Amino acid sequence: MMNAVETTLSAEEWGLVSSLREVPDSPLRGRLMAFVSELVTFAREPNCWRMQADGAPCATANVACDQCQKLMSLVEGLRARMRQV
Repeated sequence: MMNAVETTLSAEEWGLVSSLREVPDSPLRGRLMAFVSELVTFAREPNCWRMQADGAPCATANVACDQCQKLMSLVEGLRARMRQV
């Protein structure tokens, strides 16, 4: 059963949602959905050691902790590998 959701999306967000919806139902789609969900969960709440009392991960957006740096490195490595396929 599908639930209707009413929200406003940016063009970038709509592009992502549309692309995800176009992936055929398969084991790959299931893994992709799980990966994207986990990645977004981590990015939304990175649990950095620099977490401030107000919930902001860092005092400034220009500072990235080791945990975020490692994740960005992993994502970039995956993107590079996909370009080679």
